[in-house]
Amino acid sequence: MERPEVLLDNADTVYDFYRDHRQNRLKAWGAYAILGRRYHPRVTYAEGAQKLLHQVIRQRRPLLVALNHLSESDPFTVAAAAWRSELRRVIGRVRVLAKDELFLDPDQRRKIDMMGGIPVFRGKDHGLRAVNAAGQRMMDICAERMANGDGIAVFPEGTCNEVDHTEVQPVGSGIGHIAFRAMKLGAQPVLLSLGLSYGPRPDPSVPVTKEEAKAASFYFGVPITELPTKPAEIARLVRTDLQLALDGAVAAY
Repeated sequence: MERPEVLLDNADTVYDFYRDHRQNRLKAWGAYAILGRRYHPRVTYAEGAQKLLHQVIRQRRPLLVALNHLSESDPFTVAAAAWRSELRRVIGRVRVLAKDELFLDPDQRRKIDMMGGIPVFRGKDHGLRAVNAAGQRMMDICAERMANGDGIAVFPEGTCNEVDHTEVQPVGSGIGHIAFRAMKLGAQPVLLSLGLSYGPRPDPSVPVTKEEAKAASFYFGVPITELPTKPAEIARLVRTDLQLALDGAVAAY
């Protein structure tokens, strides 16, 4: 299928494309390896988390990765952490939700597609009513991909946290709906909360510098293998579990 323009008016065609799109895993591995060397993040795990994560990946259960969102550098440092952790084994099989504006520049889009991006049309950018149908389609596509074995990575806060980098901001219901719909399709998603800290931030609204991004601390929470059955309950669990992971990342910085 020809690569469509990522525009809200073209959302149906966009999601038809990303329902089936497959990145080049060898190129993805190479890119993640370069970022792993460039950013060299510190990775730590909750007690028992590394062993359990290794097990669920071997079982090929789809991961639902929840990450707190601090800066525009996050996609690069997260990719670096994936390379330097148990997640290396699923590079090329995890899709990452990213705001639609990142897909507008052709060169940047090629990189995001190679890294596994799926566009999200956000209500804050286009209006809640305008994005409703596209949002429903996006969640269905994510659920289908999970049912087919892919993982999904989400920044459930929806935007960069410019309030308090040590506190997870409100989590939208979308991540709960993705997991719920995936389970309805027969998938058994595993929630993995990944906390990220760039260290003390006296003013959270000031962008993280490249040098600060290289000192990132990542903390893997214990994977949750049994999820609630309702989207709202899943979203509440995500916020609670992600806060624990963020606490771990801050403490390990």
